[in-house]
Amino acid sequence: METLLTVREAAELIKVSESTIRRLCGRGLPYIKKSFGLRFVIVDLEKWLEQDKRKVILADNILKNTLTNSPPLVIDKTKGGQKVASKTQARYGYGSVYQRKNTWTIDFYVNGKRIQKAVPEAENREEALRILLQERIKSIGKPHEIEERRDEKIGFRDFARIYHEVHMKTNRRNFKPDTYRLQTLCSYFKNVNLRTITPLDIERFRASRLKKGNSKSTCNRYLQLAGKMFSLAVEEGYLEKNPVRKVKPFSEKDTQKERILTYEEEEKLMQHCSPHLKPIVTVALNTGMRRTEILGLTWNQIDFETRMIKVERTKSEKVRYIPINDDLFKLFLKLKSDNGQSSFVFLNPETKRPFLDMKTPFKRACRISGIEGMRFHDLRHTFATRLIANGIDIETVRDLLGHHSILVTQRYVHSSDERKRKAVEILSKKDGKKENLVTNLVAIENQSELIS
Repeated sequence: METLLTVREAAELIKVSESTIRRLCGRGLPYIKKSFGLRFVIVDLEKWLEQDKRKVILADNILKNTLTNSPPLVIDKTKGGQKVASKTQARYGYGSVYQRKNTWTIDFYVNGKRIQKAVPEAENREEALRILLQERIKSIGKPHEIEERRDEKIGFRDFARIYHEVHMKTNRRNFKPDTYRLQTLCSYFKNVNLRTITPLDIERFRASRLKKGNSKSTCNRYLQLAGKMFSLAVEEGYLEKNPVRKVKPFSEKDTQKERILTYEEEEKLMQHCSPHLKPIVTVALNTGMRRTEILGLTWNQIDFETRMIKVERTKSEKVRYIPINDDLFKLFLKLKSDNGQSSFVFLNPETKRPFLDMKTPFKRACRISGIEGMRFHDLRHTFATRLIANGIDIETVRDLLGHHSILVTQRYVHSSDERKRKAVEILSKKDGKKENLVTNLVAIENQSELIS
């Protein structure tokens, strides 16, 4: 494949401005129109220059003019700052040549990277300068290796396989949910050319998922996955733009589930929890840790002296520390005496390995207890809400939950019905509180008039 030059590089090659290059395209300058702009072939430019030398300066003429010019002047401090000609080094706009130990060396930059190369075949400065110009012309095409690959046709399914093997498995600890979503995307788009997918196609895919019963939040997860995959395709040169960026995701404000476990429900739940589930629920309610963080907890993460839990495998990949209260401290001491031989705190007695999930026993305990709409993650919501209700500031709650922003923490904080009831009771007429409130407001207004 021939090397293609951009407008800027073509202008630099023949020493004219970019606007002149665009103007010359309408006067016969050969060019190739791509979806990502105008491109030029060096051979076509050279032929055109040979046919009409009056429009631009030929590259050979640049070299000829450069060689006929006198060597650049430098300042010699030993002669009182007098300007003298340098006999061994010559600098030009596209590089420099100099002699070191009877060997000529060329020195130039490509994409900000300095290249120094000895040219022993050059016997004088003129030959070294000619080699410099040749190397400079060759290097112009190197930045377009990615653009050459953009012309390749790659299917959606083929690139999805690359994305799954190279990116997801490397950068994601739990990539199984996204693996299923990626399979769904592949079954819809099949192996269609990646560059032909438009934002409208993304909209149609989302509409198809809604018809099949997916929620808006689930559709947003599909968009996030597709957006990451297309972003990687743009970085690798297979695409110019990410079509997902023009698709606005659904609002999830109405889909957020708010379920807080009351103290009465907690008492019923604990009565119907299995012996292995009960300590796990206790840890969740007293630490706010995620399910995967609790099931993967090891004894090395628990410091009995300082009474701290070191949470390492976090969602944000940042270590956080959670204090151990008295109830939790007694629980860990009991668990340590029961299964202290294992490195994990919670061990499946049947497999002698850590629990993978507690979804089934947790649902069973909620069903027997008569608790509806409760998820294990809601125990984390309950932890945060109880702290806020007891006067703990939201920044402390954010640190305990391991969030980057307080805005994320506010999603987990919900006012209880009792607090709402107390808030509106302030405006009630009972015990003459409302009349007293009005009297106080009148008194404050009278005082303000006297002051004014």
